[in-house]
Amino acid sequence: MLRKRSIKGKTGRADVALTMINKLYGIERDLKEMTDEQRFAGRQEKSLPVLAQLNWLEKTQPQVASQSALGKALSYLGSNWSRLERYVEAGFLPIDNNAAERAIKPFVIGRKAWLFSDTPKGATASAQIYSLVETAKANGQEPYTWLRHVLERLPQAESVEDVEALLPWNWRAS
Repeated sequence: MLRKRSIKGKTGRADVALTMINKLYGIERDLKEMTDEQRFAGRQEKSLPVLAQLNWLEKTQPQVASQSALGKALSYLGSNWSRLERYVEAGFLPIDNNAAERAIKPFVIGRKAWLFSDTPKGATASAQIYSLVETAKANGQEPYTWLRHVLERLPQAESVEDVEALLPWNWRAS
């Protein structure tokens, strides 16, 4: 089993878990530029054995006080184990939900500002603009460029096909 020395010179259970989790992220960095199929094969070969080592929590959890920081962390890991190991089932699945967390961050930050929206319609309009911006980002568009393009051309749209052509997953900047 991998060991890492803590600040005090001792190797603790948390150090072991963090070392293994860092190893999983290192494997993901190595597989980043691979195709989904190659990433899947790499995960099967390299990540599954590390996950098997990390599953020592089943033995460790009963030995740790449940209210300690480590006990809470092990409980969280145990209750989310099926979600953790899910990413090795396919090459296109991310190891974490960081992309989703980054996408909702503007909403979390804006939440306090929205308390001071003058009207419910104003708050709704703000939420709709944020949704458009994040959808543009998720589809590889620069939000300002895409929104400007859409707002300039939407009045001339005469059919459903015209509107669908403006959607961020259908539009490419020229």
